[in-house]
Amino acid sequence: MAFPTDLEIAKSAKLRPLNDLADEAGIPTDLLEPYGRGVAKISLDAIEAMSDRPKAKYVVVTAITPTPLGEGKTTTAVGLGQAFQHIGSSATIAIRQPSMGPTFGIKGGAAGGGYSQVVPMELFNLHLTGDMHAVTAAHNMCSAMLDAHLYHGNESGLDMYNITWRRVLDVNDRALRNITIGLGGRLDGVPRETGFDITAASEVMATLALCTSLQDLRQRLGRIVVGYTKAGTPVTAEELKVAGSMAVILMEAIKPNLMQTLEGSLALVHTGPFGNIATGNSSIVADRVGIHTADFLLTEAGFGADMGAERFFNIKCRYSGLAPDAAVLVATVRGLKAHSGKHKIVAGKPLPEALLAENPDEVHQGGDNLRKQLENMQVHGVTPVVAINVFPGDHDADINAIKEIAEEYGARVAVTTHFADGGKGATELAQAVAEATAEPSDFKLLYPAEMSLRDKINEVATKVYGADGIDVSAKAAKQLDTYEAAGFGDLPVCIAKTHLSLSHDPKLKGAPTGWTLPVREVRASVGAGFIYPICGDMRTMPGLGKTPAAMSIDIDANGEIVGLS
Repeated sequence: MAFPTDLEIAKSAKLRPLNDLADEAGIPTDLLEPYGRGVAKISLDAIEAMSDRPKAKYVVVTAITPTPLGEGKTTTAVGLGQAFQHIGSSATIAIRQPSMGPTFGIKGGAAGGGYSQVVPMELFNLHLTGDMHAVTAAHNMCSAMLDAHLYHGNESGLDMYNITWRRVLDVNDRALRNITIGLGGRLDGVPRETGFDITAASEVMATLALCTSLQDLRQRLGRIVVGYTKAGTPVTAEELKVAGSMAVILMEAIKPNLMQTLEGSLALVHTGPFGNIATGNSSIVADRVGIHTADFLLTEAGFGADMGAERFFNIKCRYSGLAPDAAVLVATVRGLKAHSGKHKIVAGKPLPEALLAENPDEVHQGGDNLRKQLENMQVHGVTPVVAINVFPGDHDADINAIKEIAEEYGARVAVTTHFADGGKGATELAQAVAEATAEPSDFKLLYPAEMSLRDKINEVATKVYGADGIDVSAKAAKQLDTYEAAGFGDLPVCIAKTHLSLSHDPKLKGAPTGWTLPVREVRASVGAGFIYPICGDMRTMPGLGKTPAAMSIDIDANGEIVGLS
């Protein structure tokens, strides 16, 4: 009998009343705002109302460097959240809302998978409560005000060749990456080149994810830099008098969304910042609510530990004031074999037979990536637990090879089968995480705020990525000097690079050595609160493939959604 699809499993779920979940978690039910079937907004007043409740153990779920196969990080976070119920504890998970671009593209949804999902799955992967659309509207309101400002005389003196603010849309559309606007007659605006990014890449999204309150959001929106004068002076959203309107548009979007897993565990779904040029983490406000709702709060960090987890530690925790008690590092046999560099893997095509054959030596070769990610946990003083996400057909010898690597670093390790077995398939992992969080935490930031931007970049490159150093282009050097002079030097750095390698080159697998990180350009997300050096070619507006998921998604004769994955 064929294993049911994620959508089939999700549709068979029996949802618990959200008021019951909230009541068990200590969330005042009068602060819940029902929003259709299966989801509710949580008023930010819950943060203060719950402040005297015990704090949960705080655990970040991260992974080895991703491969085209997928390592199952979200599924592991959900399965682990369910597993704590099986060992007599409670857990809340906090994850990002997916962008509809990838949902209708090649990646599909992000609600987890198999019997470890957040439900209702269709709502989760589509509009949810409209937060994505609110971010789109707030961002584009700023864009409209910017172009109106130019049309009415450009009082701020913006340099037309140094306007950094673009537009956004929550759709994969490569044709919009670079466009010319203002064409037509004199009344149609000022002609200039600009472009679109996907909504998840918006600085407004990153700002929403990193703010701590509505007032903090308002202040951060005002600090957003839309461009520079010819003298290099930044021009902000506050100067355009648009930050207030942006905050008003986001008043509902700042409230976390309450959902549940297939087994009735609490799930907080909020914000979805891009994982390459932003933090790739869910919101601080969701964590500030969730930290008082259970014995454990599990939050997922996007991509590998060198990206999402590093930013979780040095950006999100820096602003939230919360410190992690442990980290889960997800690894798979096939993922580590892919990092050996001996297999060509193409998404959508059958896996190479050699990849599926028993070969513990190959696991050890690709295991250098796991070793480096374990070191990345240790450099931040965080106790790691390796979760081996087992697939059908995995060989015991290959699984034991991963265990041997974990034991080299004194890390706990657990085998999980949560995709097929739900929470009971992750009880070994839950027990290991509980033991890890019982140990004293020694969490530390990688660098202080007062360190120079160049030194911060170098610190991440050498200590987290394994580079020998950094190579800063003349353009990037000038930008760094400009940001330091403008008073942005105390911000943390969020290095934009490929997620497919510890390095800037996606072809370099495992844990490459003997390389230098090239910094070709540096941009400032002052509202969000970080500087992002660009190392490599970053696509902030994805395109659709020849056969995107959009071709398979439809409604049937009964009006039910089909084809969503």
